[in-house]
Amino acid sequence: MAGKELKLLSAGAVKRGVAKIAADFERESGNKVKVEFATAPEIRKRVAAGESADVVVAPPAAMDEFQTAGRIVAESRGFVGCSRMGVVVHATAAVPALGDTAAFKCALLGASSVVHNKASSGIYTAKLLEKLGMSGALGSKIVIVETGSAIMEYVAAHPPSAIGLAQISEVMVLIDKGCAVKLAAPLPDEIQNVTSYDVAATAASKSPDAARRLAASLSSDAARKVFAATGIS
Repeated sequence: MAGKELKLLSAGAVKRGVAKIAADFERESGNKVKVEFATAPEIRKRVAAGESADVVVAPPAAMDEFQTAGRIVAESRGFVGCSRMGVVVHATAAVPALGDTAAFKCALLGASSVVHNKASSGIYTAKLLEKLGMSGALGSKIVIVETGSAIMEYVAAHPPSAIGLAQISEVMVLIDKGCAVKLAAPLPDEIQNVTSYDVAATAASKSPDAARRLAASLSSDAARKVFAATGIS
């Protein structure tokens, strides 16, 4: 009997782990998994608009909304992992001191541009810059792009002193692809942003059993080890 075809809609910060686990699930279950990655705000919009998907991976706030609206199967919901943010510089650039908030602010002031995206991490960055009194000081140096990968692509294209603020897991993906950037350091502990991700099967899935199995595989103990190797704890 032919396997089911499942659609998995996932946040991009957990891309490497999700892609590997989905591929393993395909091979072991005989079900095909089509994976689409998007920012958390975009996932919110797409699910709220009724887009068809079998499994969703998103931050808890979004999943709470989906659960309240009856769009996911509550008992299938599980924890995937947490992503932290880091500072990205060009591969040839000197690594700035980033040991505390004062050093972080100094590094940003010395940058030719400071780049973040429109996803959850980018929303946090915008609020952080405002809180630290940096928004006005940086002014037109602040560059806002759509996605995490676009942050690294911008920094790579603007040597030597553009700085990006991105999810560490997404930085690792782009470095693996040969993007000319490097991780300077995580954000200092006192201003670090930790984003959690949950998974659940959708209530509208036409293959509910297979969807629940895929969701379970993404929140299993074995999955934790896969995610840990990609920067998701």
